[in-house]
Parts: sequence; C-alpha cells; structure tokens
Amino acid sequence: MAGCEVCGNDYDKTFEVIAAEQHHIFDSFECAIQRMAPVCEHCGCRVIGHGTEVSGRFYCCAHCAREAESISEPVDRVEAPVR
Repeated sequence: MAGCEVCGNDYDKTFEVIAAEQHHIFDSFECAIQRMAPVCEHCGCRVIGHGTEVSGRFYCCAHCAREAESISEPVDRVEAPVR
C-alpha cells in the first residue's frame, strides 16, 4: 500500500502516474489534478481539459487567453452536435 503524495492517505487502490519521467502516487483523481494540472494564468482555475497555450503560458479557455494576452486569437472551437 502506498501513500498519496498530496493528502498522505494510505489506500489500497492508489495509482501511479508517470509524467516527464517522474513517478507520482495518488489515491484519487482529485489529488492528481491538484498536483499535476496547470493553473490558468488569467483566472487561476486548474486546467483539466484541453485548455489553451500561448507563448508557453497556460489558460483554461480561449477567453482567458484573449483577456490576458490582449489578442484576438486563439478562438475556442466547438462543433455543433450531429443530428
């Protein structure tokens, strides 16, 4: 049994995440997100979806990127559902 590196919980169903050759042990996706997800440079929320990157800075959405960078790009692309 391994302890979660975020909350310290000893749990028999912990899981390992390997990123950039570093090994991490978590007991929940919540703890994994808290440790590994980037933070939006504009609003401060965790980027757990695709997000947007501009010049090496991460944003949760195109709106935050446009607000922070004072640019007209990027634009979110959302497709209408096929019916």
